[in-house]
Amino acid sequence: MHKEGVNAPTAPTAAIIGAGPAGLMAAEVIATAGVPVTVFDRMPSPGRKFLMAGRGGLNLTHSEPFDAFAARYGAAAAWMAPHLAAFPPAAAIAWSESLGQPTFVGTSGRVFPRSMKASPLLRAWLARLDGLGVRLVPRARWTAWDAAGALTFANAAPVTATAVVLAVGGASWPRLGADGAWTAQLPDSAIAPLRPANCGFTVAWSEPFRTRHAGAPLKRISLSFAGQTVPGEAVITAAGIEGGAVYALSAPLRDAIARDGSATLHVDLRPDLSADALARRLDQPRGRASLSNFLRKQAALAPAAIGLVQEALHAGNQTPLPELIKALPLRLDAPFALARAISTAGGLRLGELDANLMFTQRPGVFAAGEMLDWEAPTGGYLLQACLATGTAAGRGVLSWLARPKETPSPVAGEGWGGGSLGSRS
Repeated sequence: MHKEGVNAPTAPTAAIIGAGPAGLMAAEVIATAGVPVTVFDRMPSPGRKFLMAGRGGLNLTHSEPFDAFAARYGAAAAWMAPHLAAFPPAAAIAWSESLGQPTFVGTSGRVFPRSMKASPLLRAWLARLDGLGVRLVPRARWTAWDAAGALTFANAAPVTATAVVLAVGGASWPRLGADGAWTAQLPDSAIAPLRPANCGFTVAWSEPFRTRHAGAPLKRISLSFAGQTVPGEAVITAAGIEGGAVYALSAPLRDAIARDGSATLHVDLRPDLSADALARRLDQPRGRASLSNFLRKQAALAPAAIGLVQEALHAGNQTPLPELIKALPLRLDAPFALARAISTAGGLRLGELDANLMFTQRPGVFAAGEMLDWEAPTGGYLLQACLATGTAAGRGVLSWLARPKETPSPVAGEGWGGGSLGSRS
């Protein structure tokens, strides 16, 4: 990779820290306006978590009405809504299609590229950025600023830029690039503790249940907690339970555990049957049949579901079978570790930024993506917010650069260098 030392730039330049979706989108917006951009990332190649997200089918965004879509961001919904409105799901779809990746809407309302993969989209995106002159510096771990205001790196020369976008991610799946170390680089900024989001939870299974059912799916169930009911699927693990329906309730479950020490999730193992209909099925002489065979024949329960019923009965639960099957209690003791979570809650508090996502105490420095203090369920909301805030930060940079200034004021020192987006050395 080509590196060279130069004096402080006389023309505006931008540095992006982080080559995930938010950082790359900020780079695209800025470079399209003709401003030279260099993207720095600590990993050997860009978009690693993006690629991981696409392994099971890349969920770009969601097709539901905008008000319902924005509400998915919970406590951050009012703050996030203007950024989503400026780069809504329709814009994400148009952007994907402009990169040669047509989309379709699934039966759940989720939007996917027809290829169902992230890799073709990322390749096309990197080619576009390369054509715009964006340069990538891989294996560059950002460490903060030096006394002169230069961006510093663990294994690269300091860098000067007129504007900087921080898009360093959260702390989930750290082996893919985002490890939360950036919190130490912003000691004067308010940062909400980083916590697991869209995560599984530990359950104290008995050893026989764990041995027999770890890895088994729970299909066509519904989960309920604190007045919310979510249909879907889950997976039994050796440590507890995870899966789409669990992730949808993970925020209130996590917060309840933090407050109370545990949380009780209720599982409806036959949501397609009313309690009365199920009771009629079970109101049959059991005869010499084992409980397992009886539940399999009369209630059509799968082995893992039967195991859950037996686990509850062995623990002393005396609820009648029909009611137990319709609302089986699971005590959750803790969320799975942050490193295993799909996404991160907490982060840079939103009050640290202005409407253009610029730090109020660091003029010319912007932030975007999962490092910000918001969370959302899976279903396209995570990627959409990263693209939208990356767009907002990029537009914020352009607005900042367009402001009249008496004298140039670079926000970061010397040693501007990089390589093309295709460079890996």
